[in-house]
Amino acid sequence: LDISISLSTGRKITPKFCLWPIFSLPSALTRIEGIGNTKTRIHPVQERIAKCHGTQCGFCSPGMVMSLYSLLRNIPKPSMDQLMEALGGNLCRCTGYRPIVDACKTFCKATDCCQSKENGTCCLDQEESELLDSELGNRTCEKLFQEEEFLPLDPTQEFIFPPELMNRAEKQPKRTRVFYGERITWISPVTLGGLLEVKAKYPDAPIKPGSLFHVTNIAYILLILNVLISGLTIGAGCSLAQLKDILTDVVLDLPVEKTQTYQALLKHLRTLAGSQIRNVASLGGNIISRHSTSDLNPLLAVGNCTLNLASKDGKRQIPLNDQFLMRAQSSDLKPEEILVSVNIPYSKKWEFVSAFRQAPRQQNALAFVVSGMRVLFEEDTNIIKDISIFYGGIGSTTVCAKKLCQKLTGRAWNEEMLGGACRSVLDEVFLPASAPGGMVEYKRSLIVSFLFKFYLEVLQNLKMMNPSLCPCLPAEYGSVLEDFHCKHYETVLRYQVNTKQFPQDPIGRPIMHQSGIKHATGEAIYCDDMPAHDQELFLAFVTSSRPHAKIVSIDTSEALKLPGVIDVLIGKDLQGVNSFCEFPENEEILATDEVFGVGQLVCAVIADSDVKAKRAAGLVKIEYSDLKPLILTIEDAIQHNSFFEPERKIDYGDVDEAFKTVDQILEGEIHIGGQEHFYMETQSVLVVPYGEDKEMDVYVSTQHSKLAQDIVASVLKVPSNKIMCHVKRVGGAFGGKTFKTETNIVVNCYKKKTKQTP
Repeated sequence: LDISISLSTGRKITPKFCLWPIFSLPSALTRIEGIGNTKTRIHPVQERIAKCHGTQCGFCSPGMVMSLYSLLRNIPKPSMDQLMEALGGNLCRCTGYRPIVDACKTFCKATDCCQSKENGTCCLDQEESELLDSELGNRTCEKLFQEEEFLPLDPTQEFIFPPELMNRAEKQPKRTRVFYGERITWISPVTLGGLLEVKAKYPDAPIKPGSLFHVTNIAYILLILNVLISGLTIGAGCSLAQLKDILTDVVLDLPVEKTQTYQALLKHLRTLAGSQIRNVASLGGNIISRHSTSDLNPLLAVGNCTLNLASKDGKRQIPLNDQFLMRAQSSDLKPEEILVSVNIPYSKKWEFVSAFRQAPRQQNALAFVVSGMRVLFEEDTNIIKDISIFYGGIGSTTVCAKKLCQKLTGRAWNEEMLGGACRSVLDEVFLPASAPGGMVEYKRSLIVSFLFKFYLEVLQNLKMMNPSLCPCLPAEYGSVLEDFHCKHYETVLRYQVNTKQFPQDPIGRPIMHQSGIKHATGEAIYCDDMPAHDQELFLAFVTSSRPHAKIVSIDTSEALKLPGVIDVLIGKDLQGVNSFCEFPENEEILATDEVFGVGQLVCAVIADSDVKAKRAAGLVKIEYSDLKPLILTIEDAIQHNSFFEPERKIDYGDVDEAFKTVDQILEGEIHIGGQEHFYMETQSVLVVPYGEDKEMDVYVSTQHSKLAQDIVASVLKVPSNKIMCHVKRVGGAFGGKTFKTETNIVVNCYKKKTKQTP
């Protein structure tokens, strides 16, 4: 679920719903159905996403719509850069981004050449178009959609912040709100004093337990901005988006020599996560979490920042240094303390600060290695007076290269210094071969390359300040200092229409998805959206945490003690239906004696709610003993003669003869790790028995409904015509919901059969 939140400041933001608990919202909430729906009218954003062919499975469409809607509420005529940033936190795996971007570009200041022509003619070479026409007997360059038919975007017709909420906020006294749950009590203080009282009473209670970032529920209490003689003081509740805006203004107003740290922070803030996360993630939460891959902590540490803490007993300051980042007891927060604000000093003349990160992609990805580096020179010289280097992502905490910095202090900034630094840095910032996350050699190369790039950046700055201090950079080093910039490629889209084709023939025509409008309005129903049935039970699987191991014992006692848990099924409970001819010969639905891989299904928990089923699944204890041999690589498989059978190959021509006549033969090895694999809609199944003649409705997002029907009938030992298999939408499948879907159905249906409850 993606939502748009209307703050009292008027700014529209689109956070990910999982990052913002619903009862902590201090404002109005507008869901996708609220901006437009098929019963009243659809919004222009929804219409264009659908009619520009920007939906396929439709599972990502609500998020795309709300991100674009929020952008247009702030900027009615956005640029391409603003558009791409707004969509950066969204994911689509089947439609492809090109039609989605095409739909969004219709709101931009300028659209693609062909799409912006009033007469519909194409900007391609006319001779090429005429040649295609003559060869194919077709009309080419027909537009995929007609912009002139779209509903206009009228900002004056959009929702305003509900006046009654503003009146209520002004008239009602501010008071601490308390929400009680089964396992959690949520307390929302409205003043700093109230927060300190709560923290003193519950010192071990987190301000807000988060995932990637902590979202402080006291953002409005800790929004502080002080411009001091020595630097800025930023409130811990300041969001990363607000921090980015503040630093942008400060960099424009202050001299360059004072803003080195701020510019480095801005560089990271442009690529840190995505706009949705930056809108809700706080500066304080990012600091306190102290993740090894934190983009900001290494920079704040080299910038000599200090943390302002407060408790009921008073206030104090601690430096944000390596001791704090390593959670040393003498440099950490006390349980009753909170982080109120952060002091970020100005940089000095002859001081340079740089930030580096390397991640799988530019945004929305944790970095492999992140680094912050700072150097201060003796005035008008290239002699190092002070230097600080921090690395993140190479261990459990952010690491400071202290010994290296001590060696470099007092030395000249030249190639001799660089060579010694590159040789020494890997000795201190040690990365063992067994380091978590792997990619050890790659990370080692990044550690050195960041240091080399910092050397070049500083050398260039010194050259600008005093050309006599250092030689000119070699021309081949120029590309090292260039930042990567995404290019916005212009596209020309066309399709061909056969003049002899009947008008009612849809083949080859750009027809809107039949459910496109429902996708874009959030009205499309997926399996998990279906209303609950009376006495409905929920199932959650327990999967193997070990590969190639023998199951010694399965302890379900703790899971069964949990209120609401009905039963726990293991393989032996499936009484002769634990495998089928359609499955691989050696594979069971629920493993009984052995497991052959991590993630294999071992047992299934049935409870009266989804939450209870998942909670109970975590309480099931499985004891394993490893089996030999352990085959973890292709080399191990070759050594132990372990191959997939039967061998499948395609022979064409004589390979040995061809190698005798080729000009060059290249030999070598390449190793590729496993891919991170996931689906937009995770697999879910709803099974509803009719109550007579063993008939049953199965609602499932499978790609092989016939197989699902046959397996269910086999489990229940009834004819296939007794089973009605409904497949409305698949919610992203990519071939992976063809076969394994049936495992879920089997256990669901078997449970219905044995317990006879819907």
